[in-house]
Amino acid sequence: MNVTAPSRTISAAQAVEHFDVLIVGAGISGIGSAYQLTKQLPDTTFVVLEEQETFGGTWWTHKYPGIRSDSDLHTFGYSFKPWVGPPIATADEIRAYMGEVIDENDLARHIRYRHRINSAKWSSETNLWTVESVDKDSGETRTFTANFLWMCQGYYRHSEGYTPEWQGTADFKGRIVHPQRWPEDIDLTGKQVVVIGSGATAATLIPNIANQCEHVTMLQRSPTYFRTGRNAIELAEELRRLQVKEEWIHEIVRRKILFEQDLFTRRSFTEPEKVKQELLGGIRAALGPGNEEIVEKHFTPSYRPWRQRIAFVPDADLFEAVKSGKASVVTDEIDRFTKDGILLKSGETLKADIIITATGFNLNVLGDIAFEIDGKPLDFADTVTYRGVMFTGVPNMAWVFGYFRASWTLRTDLVADFVCRLLGHMKKKGVRKVVPALRPQEGNMPLQAWIDPENFNPGYMMRNMHLLPKRGDKPEWQHSQDYWAEKDQFPAIDLDDPAFVYN
Repeated sequence: MNVTAPSRTISAAQAVEHFDVLIVGAGISGIGSAYQLTKQLPDTTFVVLEEQETFGGTWWTHKYPGIRSDSDLHTFGYSFKPWVGPPIATADEIRAYMGEVIDENDLARHIRYRHRINSAKWSSETNLWTVESVDKDSGETRTFTANFLWMCQGYYRHSEGYTPEWQGTADFKGRIVHPQRWPEDIDLTGKQVVVIGSGATAATLIPNIANQCEHVTMLQRSPTYFRTGRNAIELAEELRRLQVKEEWIHEIVRRKILFEQDLFTRRSFTEPEKVKQELLGGIRAALGPGNEEIVEKHFTPSYRPWRQRIAFVPDADLFEAVKSGKASVVTDEIDRFTKDGILLKSGETLKADIIITATGFNLNVLGDIAFEIDGKPLDFADTVTYRGVMFTGVPNMAWVFGYFRASWTLRTDLVADFVCRLLGHMKKKGVRKVVPALRPQEGNMPLQAWIDPENFNPGYMMRNMHLLPKRGDKPEWQHSQDYWAEKDQFPAIDLDDPAFVYN
């Protein structure tokens, strides 16, 4: 890679700014990647383009009551900055932490907010990406060129959540709200509320609105797994009492959590029934005696643990709301909406003043950006992924797509180290282009969907799998969910492997 200072080349229409690296997104991945770039390749020029008015990604766009992480911040936080608060953190706490990273490392000067990227075009003549964005404040088009594109925009569409089509929604006299577009003027006081869904969003919302509503009902098609526990880590508390440095505490607690997560994940495959009973045991303990029927009907999934993400419920607050009678659970399917609520397929009617559709995300494949390679539109479904980071036939681009069974940010760190090493390797070799390619012996390699649905199958993935790149039958041509293997594999990647074609 050629390292050059930011420059402006005046064209007939507008100024074009050039950077070595263009990072898309100022969420948890984008800020972490920008930090690593400044530390590992300090002479590299870069810009971060963010569509929202500030940093934070999910932790800025989601404003529903109680919004919090469902991963512990010792591993969801960055490896380089100690987390000193409770392991499950609110959106405001996470954004404050990210703000400290930005301030402490002078990253703000690299970030351009309210820039919506419309297109990204690669030219093999110039070995550059040309990125066109719209400044949402002025409405003007901004053009950037970059040697390398680093996609940190996340995996779902921030502008709207996923809402299934139900019959009769126009008949409902009350209000229908998706948590991803939470209105400021909504008043739940004294209302009958139905929350459709039983994932992490529903599990967060319900205990945070239960005392405000007349009653809140969680309506689910089928049960979900949950983990319960204190929102505290005894080891961290003990080490702080001993006045151990926060940097040491962060690393020790992080390693402990990762060890326990690895063990739990492996056990969910090797002894799924035992893990299932342990999870259900936590719910039984939270609900107390006499609630076995509730556990059996509403909290006992039919699938093995970890085929979908398991939400952590701090201090069992969801189950405390159910136990108190302020919240209840109904497991059934929707027949149609009525003017007063929801008619279920069982024939039961749920009365509602407000219906909250905690029904998931719309998968966003690389930011809904129109990509072109040498004038030809790029369909990512026609490519094969290299370790879930790069794509065959797509030059000078990396994508951060984190873990489902471990904290997202763990993969952000691994990918950042890999990208920085790759950029340094390109500079050393004196090349300007790198593109992954199947090796000659892999020409007939069977290709399959991005993720094996038998391994992991959340709805947002299943609905949009056809939009994602393919995977092969070898580890380097797959997006692994195994952090505990990848933490050793990524640093060992041979950058002179024939899978990397340089020019």
